[in-house]
Amino acid sequence: MRAVVFDWRGTLVSELTPRGWASEALRRAGRAHHPAAADALLARIRAAAGQPNRLQSPQGNTSAARHRQTYYEVFAAARLDTEVADALFAVDSDPTYNDFAADAAEAIAMLRENGCKIGVLSNIHFDVRPCFDRAGLLDAIDAFALSGEEGMQKPDPAIFRLILTRLGTRAGATLMVGDRPSRDGVAVEVGMPTLLVPPLTDPGVRQLHLVTSAVLGASDRVAA
Repeated sequence: MRAVVFDWRGTLVSELTPRGWASEALRRAGRAHHPAAADALLARIRAAAGQPNRLQSPQGNTSAARHRQTYYEVFAAARLDTEVADALFAVDSDPTYNDFAADAAEAIAMLRENGCKIGVLSNIHFDVRPCFDRAGLLDAIDAFALSGEEGMQKPDPAIFRLILTRLGTRAGATLMVGDRPSRDGVAVEVGMPTLLVPPLTDPGVRQLHLVTSAVLGASDRVAA
């Protein structure tokens, strides 16, 4: 492998569970935020989002404005009041709820020490570079492709090709690492080997050794 491309939320950083998102929004809005209240709010949102889920629209993260429009259309359909709707969107857009995995820095450093470039490919409506900067990891990333900046998002194969171009590596020599088969798994369609990890909701969980073992183990086998 010449490069590894990481998804952001749920892979390199933790993400709130749906119940955690609803509960924290209710707390910020000054409402009861116990599990039953969070579940009731989620039920209203899910009913309003419909099937397929409008909050997971294939265009919903292609710009900050489109992301906001998508979410607020669903909130309006769910008949949520302004305070709760604003709190839900604020929590969704606040990277302080996304902590880097305990082994993220270690895994990235190990990959770079072994000659791998590092890319970040994320369906996200805001700039995540400041998060990497605060964590002391910005200089370790060779290329970013963020959907809100690019006007396209996973599972569009074009955004995978874009990160390959920015890294200057071949698809077959670039590993995609993510947590969603329906989005990250599409990397195989452009020829990228793909490793799916369980969605990270606890930053203390150390699972990125799966990545380093796959990459460095493969390198050892080639060398042998």
